[in-house]
Amino acid sequence: MFIEPNISGERRGSIEVICGSMFSGKTEELIRRLKRARIANQKVEIFKPAIDIRYDETEVVSHDANSIHSTPIDNSQTILLMAEGVDVVGIDEAQFFDDQIMHVCEVLATRGIRVIVAGLDMDYLGKPFGQMPNLLAIADYITKLHAICMKCGNIASISYRKTEQEGQVVLGEKDTYEPRCRKCYNEK
Repeated sequence: MFIEPNISGERRGSIEVICGSMFSGKTEELIRRLKRARIANQKVEIFKPAIDIRYDETEVVSHDANSIHSTPIDNSQTILLMAEGVDVVGIDEAQFFDDQIMHVCEVLATRGIRVIVAGLDMDYLGKPFGQMPNLLAIADYITKLHAICMKCGNIASISYRKTEQEGQVVLGEKDTYEPRCRKCYNEK
């Protein structure tokens, strides 16, 4: 990823979106970028949806058990209140946020804040998930990560749900989901 040098000295905000299927390393990449910002002595705030309590109530935790402290929130507008005086804002599981998340990211970037967002771009049906398509549309930088298909070993981009549970939002891990390529997903 190339980021233009800022020779004027003024802070320029941006929106970076990290997307892909489950088990593709989205949260791992988010944590990596946020930790690097902290190493650079930048003030960082991390947010996650309050409903995501799979690994921890307050930590953003990757499937590889790397973690970083975050603030769980119920409403994306809360981010605007809590992001005063920060250089970088991290947002995990963006697909679970309300329809104001895009506006929140735009406001932060306009304020000169680097916004790094991670989330599923597609749901278990292979359809665009939540506000992620809107975030991808306004992003300055996009990173699409892929997992490995659990059936054939090829590149996977869809989170296949192994259970019969209904509804778009069903929190789960390897017992509930597995990454699949398009071919294996469609062979269900």
